[in-house]
Amino acid sequence: MRKIALFLVLVLLMGTILGACGGTKDTGDKSQDQTKTTTETTDTKEETGTSKGTKEITVNVGPEPDTIDPALNSAVDGATLIIHAFEGLMTLDKDGIPVEAQAESYEISDDGLTYTFKLKDGLKWSDGKPLVAGDFVYAWNRAVDPETAADYSYMFDVIARTEDGKLDVTAPDDKTLVVKLIANTPYFLELCAFPTYYPVRQDVIEKDPEGWTLDPKTYIGNGPYKLVEWVSDSHMIYEKNEYYWNKDALGPDRIKFLLMEDDNAILAAFKNEEILFADSMPNDEIDAWRDKPEFNLQGQLGTYYISFNTQRPYLNNPKIRQALILAVDREYITTQIGKAGQVPAGAFVPIGLSDADPSKEFREVGGNYYDPTAAAYEKNLEEAKRLLAEAGHPNGEGLPTFEYLYNESTGHKLIGEALQDMWKKIGVNIKLVSQEWNTFLNTRKNGEYDIARNGWLGDYNDPISFLDMWTTDSGNNDAQWSNPKYDEIIAKVKASSDREERMKLMHQAEDILFEEWVLCPIYYYVDIYLKNQKLKGFYSSPLGYKYFMYCYVEE
Repeated sequence: MRKIALFLVLVLLMGTILGACGGTKDTGDKSQDQTKTTTETTDTKEETGTSKGTKEITVNVGPEPDTIDPALNSAVDGATLIIHAFEGLMTLDKDGIPVEAQAESYEISDDGLTYTFKLKDGLKWSDGKPLVAGDFVYAWNRAVDPETAADYSYMFDVIARTEDGKLDVTAPDDKTLVVKLIANTPYFLELCAFPTYYPVRQDVIEKDPEGWTLDPKTYIGNGPYKLVEWVSDSHMIYEKNEYYWNKDALGPDRIKFLLMEDDNAILAAFKNEEILFADSMPNDEIDAWRDKPEFNLQGQLGTYYISFNTQRPYLNNPKIRQALILAVDREYITTQIGKAGQVPAGAFVPIGLSDADPSKEFREVGGNYYDPTAAAYEKNLEEAKRLLAEAGHPNGEGLPTFEYLYNESTGHKLIGEALQDMWKKIGVNIKLVSQEWNTFLNTRKNGEYDIARNGWLGDYNDPISFLDMWTTDSGNNDAQWSNPKYDEIIAKVKASSDREERMKLMHQAEDILFEEWVLCPIYYYVDIYLKNQKLKGFYSSPLGYKYFMYCYVEE
């Protein structure tokens, strides 16, 4: 089912963009074993005669990260940095399938409720100290501890709890981890490949809880590379971890991540070969690059959307939020600004995810909550005006000027300007406010905004990844929205082992989101990036992660 869903998203998205090649991130913001994957990569390098020749590659995946703590990160660029320094029980291979990583093997009980993982022999941290199963027990319980305040703490809701409130995860010995679930969870192995599930070192964190990730000397990981240098707002350098279990299969000796946010500066660096990979580009350059071999585009499991702060005056009215949602011309945004085959969104859960019947998509069964096509725009606009009048604000009378917050990027700015014009047609005025990436993330998370651009990529291949983020206690609920019935439905989803029941409940949950018009979907993502043709062995995930650990340069 996982393969079907991933295949569908690629077909559906790529089918709209004939002529583009490879894969890419737009200006917005989710079965073979590991030995086989890395051996294939190594064999390819040996065929080209360059397996030992790559000393360093320089790439860009984003600006200064907000955090590189596996428990606290909730950004895609941060996840890419983390997956090079840490590793979970599982990892995602080049096809997006979870395969054994720190785990040598695993067994699943007949009822699907108990997972027993056996760790590989001789696992070590990047400082040479042994890694043990208890490190996972500590890391997972740290992630759910309220004092940690992890945005993703809810991702552990599938694991049973003990009487003292701890996760029912035990380490009978240093090489064995036993996990008890509350229900059969088909995506649990994918969770085990997610950064929030990575192990961390208790002694390191307890010595410096706030600063351990900021100093390469204390940023101790268990992944393929180790952070050795970090110059703020300039670069981060990773070197091979000599203690990594599969170090002989790794590619470059060093990976230099240039920390850049300005799209035009990133493009200039790519043209000058200062970087071999650029994870963003100016929107007005897409047409010029579309047919070049360096331009890559692929499907992503994700949605670009607008967040409303539902606690703000006026925006706490569902009718006003619905009016703003209906007044958006999504076809204009995708064709005139996105320009990369983004699909106008009529719901939040994106295309590409299977329903109870794996031959059908969740989106196909759920349908749209409004017509996002250009043909329906004028009708939607009239309905938006009617809703504003019904809410007591005909032609926007009495409404304040709302601030629209976005992070610095040509694409986000253009979309903000388009929304400004569209909402003005119904009498709603907005002021555009841009912030640097780190500041923007925290402003939005803290609810210190009116309306903000947002985006979400699936963390694993199940619709719940797009729905459990809206529960009252979720750290990713930027809308500051709460609905007890919604919370109850999501809890039932996580407690159910019945696929049909789960899907039915998830459709009910999404219905509630649009009964209250909590958010404004714009389009379903595609991933745009620029990759120098000399860079080989690279792959990316539909969840947005970029993998450079098996890369090499072919001159």
